[in-house]
Amino acid sequence: MAVYWCTEALPLAVTAMLPVCLFPTMGILPSKKVCVQYFLETNFLFLSGLVMASAIEEWGLHRRVALKVLKIVGVKPAWLILGMMITSSFLSMWLSNTATTAMMLPIANAILESLFGNVETLKENCKDKSDPEGWFGEMHIVPDWTDRSEQKNLEEARREAQYQMKVWKGFLICIPYSASIGGTATLTGTAPNLILVGQLKSYFPECDLINFGSWFVFAFPLMLLFLILGWIWIAFLYGGLNTRLCISKHDEREATEAKATAVIDEDYKKLGPIKFAEVSIAFFFILFAVLLFTRDPKFITGWSTFFNKGYVSDAVTGVIIISILFFFPSQRPSLHWWFDSRASNTPYVPLLSWRKAQECVPWNIILLLGGGFAMAKGCEESGLAVWIGKHLQPLTQVPPSVAVILITAFIACFTEIASNMATIIIFLPVIAELVWTNAIHVKVNPLYFMIPATTGCSYAFMLPVSTPPNSIAFASGHLMVKDMVKTGFVMNILGILCVSLAMNTWGLHMFNLHTYPDWARPLNASSASVATYTIATMNMTG
Repeated sequence: MAVYWCTEALPLAVTAMLPVCLFPTMGILPSKKVCVQYFLETNFLFLSGLVMASAIEEWGLHRRVALKVLKIVGVKPAWLILGMMITSSFLSMWLSNTATTAMMLPIANAILESLFGNVETLKENCKDKSDPEGWFGEMHIVPDWTDRSEQKNLEEARREAQYQMKVWKGFLICIPYSASIGGTATLTGTAPNLILVGQLKSYFPECDLINFGSWFVFAFPLMLLFLILGWIWIAFLYGGLNTRLCISKHDEREATEAKATAVIDEDYKKLGPIKFAEVSIAFFFILFAVLLFTRDPKFITGWSTFFNKGYVSDAVTGVIIISILFFFPSQRPSLHWWFDSRASNTPYVPLLSWRKAQECVPWNIILLLGGGFAMAKGCEESGLAVWIGKHLQPLTQVPPSVAVILITAFIACFTEIASNMATIIIFLPVIAELVWTNAIHVKVNPLYFMIPATTGCSYAFMLPVSTPPNSIAFASGHLMVKDMVKTGFVMNILGILCVSLAMNTWGLHMFNLHTYPDWARPLNASSASVATYTIATMNMTG
């Protein structure tokens, strides 16, 4: 399955369904234990996030938010790059990274064209036109010094065009990068975060430390830190950081910036006054986030204490909110109709129809989540995970803080050539087994290794094929592979360092990572039972 996922020899969702065929026929797991893995409560949480995102897209709320942020930050290149990154990262916390990138790129292109004109003309102006026949022609004739000023003007125009082209690339490259970074801040922002929760429930059923609220408290500061460092690097590399960042100058650039501001204002005006449906979606979206965050945030008592312990999960919260979307009206109801049945009433159209939700939800991703959980369950039940964990025992000699850097770096590199979901599905069970199989030798909290691996698999910045957002930006035709490699290499390093800092500072105290938890100990007993069963079978065979 790992080979098929990496090479895409079969569609990812088809590969994910192989355990349903192979595990029962090979005597690994009965079908009733395999099939149940495909729709765990984690999948319902993911589904609720996708349905909420489809409602936001249906009424254009995401576009209004994006244009409003760009109006606030202004259009100086560095600030505009920051605005693009803030908007993309915020939207990708709730929408898919791919949808965020696909929405933001047209907005970026419209602003860039108002700033710099047509991109093809800009590329042509970047070429050296001062001496088309070589160094003053084949005879190397000394030029007339009266032409110096013209050549100087041509050179200045070429340098300005090159600067504008660099800024254009910076705009395009910052959007997919910030979408990938923003998705790590919430559990529903990207599928690997939910896979972590599912794997924890499989391997460590007593672990309840990771939920929407606790993950947000940990991952949101990490996202902000990485976003700021990424902005500084991209703005520095692509010409956005200069004296114009804070100082206004009256020149030609200021005039083009005024035109870009006018484009943003015009696009915002086209949206018209905010609609009842947009206000309703915004309300339910905020309610969705607040209820998920406050259910059981760990640092304070959450509202889940009003119910039986363990009965209400994040999935329950999500499904309650999205269910309302299917009957709540999208237009303000007329109160006259309640008092006079003959009075006209607004036509009833719900905020979201099932047909729209069905079209927008990527069901293949839900199957992929289930396939990962099924494969992990098969590894656990068959004893393969224990075997792998024992053979990785030499890695336990590495200091844990160094191991965090190595794990994050390895996962970030591997996910450049494989999808982030395939990467985390393959390696998270191995990391879990590595920790608790060798717990006798090194008492390391499993979360200390599993969280960096989960976050690191979203840090794929170097290649166009690494993530769908990267591919969308590259498909614009204005980026080269070397641009992404040069920018992404440093972004990967910054991401690895940020994760290491987060794990060894606030993450250490939030999740009590300096101690080996009680919830990880019962699995040692199960591993011992697997080993005992294996020895007993060998004795019987002998």
